[in-house]
Amino acid sequence: MVVEEYLAAGAPVASKALAAGVEWGPSTIRHELASLEEVGLLAHPHTSAGRVPTQAGYRYFVDKLLPVEVGPPLALTLVRREIDEAMRVTTETLSQVNNLLALVTAPPIETSTIRHIEVLVLQPQVVMVVVITSTGGVTKRLFTFGRPVDTGLADWAASYLNERLVGLGLGARILHQRLHDPSLSVTEAAFLDALAAAFTELEETPQETLYVDGTARLVRDERFSDVSQINEVMDMLERRVSLLGVLRQTLAERDVLVRIGNENEAPALHSLALVAASYGLPQRRLGAVSVIGPLRMDYGRAIRSVREAATQLSRFVVEVYDER
Repeated sequence: MVVEEYLAAGAPVASKALAAGVEWGPSTIRHELASLEEVGLLAHPHTSAGRVPTQAGYRYFVDKLLPVEVGPPLALTLVRREIDEAMRVTTETLSQVNNLLALVTAPPIETSTIRHIEVLVLQPQVVMVVVITSTGGVTKRLFTFGRPVDTGLADWAASYLNERLVGLGLGARILHQRLHDPSLSVTEAAFLDALAAAFTELEETPQETLYVDGTARLVRDERFSDVSQINEVMDMLERRVSLLGVLRQTLAERDVLVRIGNENEAPALHSLALVAASYGLPQRRLGAVSVIGPLRMDYGRAIRSVREAATQLSRFVVEVYDER
């Protein structure tokens, strides 16, 4: 009752507020609240104030008291779109439904296959290789040469690469074999060798693999006790690499992962709660869906929506990968 009242009102809960809904007298309620405070589940911010849940109290609530409910379905519909669009829709919807910061990690680039390749001469000595993958991702890489590149050579390379590499996985060992052909001229072979890194050396940045929405919702003034906490969270969101590390831990979990306050390894999350779940193929987890918010969050709603989003993304990627 204390947790639910505090989630609803955002203010310390007094015994008087609880008396209306129970059959016990005020003295009994005060005694029980004091007992819960003694074991560390509640805290007393001020002498005359009511109680608030501690991190341990939230943990006990999530583990022992949170009712298993089938709430209204998450308003998330993954129609036949590319993976990139599905990630963005999921992130935006999770943030809106929970009024929290939402994070979704995309499948690793090496899990996709090559769908189409373009070799474009941007400047006389600069060539860009564009690779479109089976999951709708697009990778671009620039190459600079010591002398002007013949546009006819670039066109030939695009045709050759599409013929030889479409359907293969990015980074696959067989790519090296497909790029080398004894029948090629010295010029053709040297040009392909120069472009090979676009297919064999994967470049994946946190900005390309992590989708974020709802930052403004997280950093509202009332959610933090001091400015330094806001700065820590902002730094973490800027770096993103550390966030990816946090979310990778979810891949080993079978169900929804809940980390409350100091249970989070990252110092920037010590005043926050993380709810996350993994999604992917039956035999392989590909990414994670999560929300981050204050300790005073609606854990039931967060757990339900994250679990459902992960389930829907799993169904979606199974369909996409089956078509490869």
